Amino acid sequence: MPYTINKDSLTTKVFESRSSMGLNAANLVSEKIYELLKTKQFVNMIFAAAPSQNDFLDELIKKDIEWSRINAFHMDEYVGLDANAPQGFGNFLKDKLFKKVSFRSVHYLNGNAADLEAECDRYADLLRLQPADIVCLGIGENTHLAFNDPHVADFNDPKVVKIVDLDMECRQQQVNDGCFGTIEEVPAYALTLTVPTLVKATYVYCIVPGEKKAKAVLHTLNEDITEKYPSTILRKHANAILFIDEKSSALI
Repeated sequence: MPYTINKDSLTTKVFESRSSMGLNAANLVSEKIYELLKTKQFVNMIFAAAPSQNDFLDELIKKDIEWSRINAFHMDEYVGLDANAPQGFGNFLKDKLFKKVSFRSVHYLNGNAADLEAECDRYADLLRLQPADIVCLGIGENTHLAFNDPHVADFNDPKVVKIVDLDMECRQQQVNDGCFGTIEEVPAYALTLTVPTLVKATYVYCIVPGEKKAKAVLHTLNEDITEKYPSTILRKHANAILFIDEKSSALI
């Protein structure tokens, strides 16, 4: 049976299977969308692109949601990857979500922009104009949020979007997830929304299944709240829910 853990301000919901976790996350996210659309003309959402989000996204697109009243963003993108590469996060979300329902708008981060700093500024301006109501994200094996690996994470980051280098554990995760054949194929740099940008969203839903995330879940719930473990910041958010399954909860 599902059960709940409360740690600081973070609510963690534990499910016996990945599929039940994804369904429950989709139920709660869709309910929040319905609620917000009663008082807001549009809802602004940020989505993560990763295999860990598949069950959640598969269930979310089945919901009877007024997608035409939702503006969509994604939270990170590789630098220098071929524009049509399936590993590209914009391409992943287009395939899984953006082309399957009709959003009011979809804003893509361009990791191949001629001027990457200008691209960060462009995307930051869009996010300022359409502040996030809901962010749906995961946690990396190294506890990163988006591509804020421990060595670049800053809980007081003045930037909205920035260029980062990816640590080796993060790059290895992309191989572990089956997205790339070898670590050498994984880009070394990316664009990412910063930690303050992500946690500024009014509601945060974090979906983290699988045995490879068990250590990250353990750190998230038990380490001091510090940039050494970026996901620990979720424990300070007033409206954050962490969804985990039997495998990712194995160490708690």
